[in-house]
Amino acid sequence: MFLFLFFCRKLEMAYLLIFVILLHLLTLAMLFIATMEKSWWEWGGLENSDLWYNCRFDNATGIWLCASSKETEWLQAVQVLMVLSVVFSSVSFLVFLGQLFTMSKGGLFYFTGLCQVFAGLTVFSASLIYTLHHKEILQDSRELLSGRFGYCFILAWVCVPLLLCSGVIYIHLRKKE
Repeated sequence: MFLFLFFCRKLEMAYLLIFVILLHLLTLAMLFIATMEKSWWEWGGLENSDLWYNCRFDNATGIWLCASSKETEWLQAVQVLMVLSVVFSSVSFLVFLGQLFTMSKGGLFYFTGLCQVFAGLTVFSASLIYTLHHKEILQDSRELLSGRFGYCFILAWVCVPLLLCSGVIYIHLRKKE
């Protein structure tokens, strides 16, 4: 019976470790997509704007024609915060992997958790700035009333609670063996 409970406890910790790693990789991939893809604001699928470019689909040639976005202070703030969130989350993952193999038994993953929380807060700030100031950011673009927020904007908002939750999990996670 004792051996069975010992085995179940080991299996439980393995599942928790796998879950935490998969959650981290999922949020990191979502952050990369939200930062690099071209759909923070879109107009009917034929024109969109992201943090770096304004793009329009040319029906004659079948390709996307892109021009750099006009740099405003708000856009630069969103760009910096999104890149910073990717950096925080990447550093957090690398530190976690290092701590897995070097930390002594019973150690806590404070630094990893704090990096994830900071990544969540920077994404929150970037998404909030874009939400409140998208009119200034997109001032030279088409009519804003005919457009809507794109999937990268939504991905950024979805990352916020996932990053904050994974940060809290890392802070409470204790190395067993």
